Amino acid sequence: PQADPTPLTPQVRQLLNQIDDKLPVFGVTTLSDQMRENLNQERLIAQLVSFFGALALILASIGLYGVMAQGVARRTSEIGIRMALGARGGNITWMILRETLYLVLAGLILGVPAALLGARLISTQLFGLSPTDPLTLAGAAILLSVVALLAGYLPARRASRVNPLSALRYE
Repeated sequence: PQADPTPLTPQVRQLLNQIDDKLPVFGVTTLSDQMRENLNQERLIAQLVSFFGALALILASIGLYGVMAQGVARRTSEIGIRMALGARGGNITWMILRETLYLVLAGLILGVPAALLGARLISTQLFGLSPTDPLTLAGAAILLSVVALLAGYLPARRASRVNPLSALRYE
């Protein structure tokens, strides 16, 4: 348990005044208060970057959902034919999820080098983190993959429940 040093301020001022009365003493704060004030801007920047990163993840998942939903809608007759020929719902779901994974893989192939290049540009702002931290890159890739699979699952589930008869009449 640490005691609050603020009540000692008048005594410290008086002692410093006794040593040298020409020393100005003003703005007395604790070291922890100074550290908190100095880190406020960095904390705000970190919170903003986290917010915009989460927003980018949400927008990416919405975009991927839209692409996959549009692809499923355009392929309704094909999916109906596959189901009429005996494809099960699980096969159709896996086919759509596989396409989602291909899109994520393409994004990772393009995105990881771009992230490494961008990290070198902002390496002075990365406190306690190397620009090529494999754990951070792997964590981001896994998170993006999981979110993408969730975004692709809804169109895949919808595709697996297509009635073959109505799908063949669709066009």
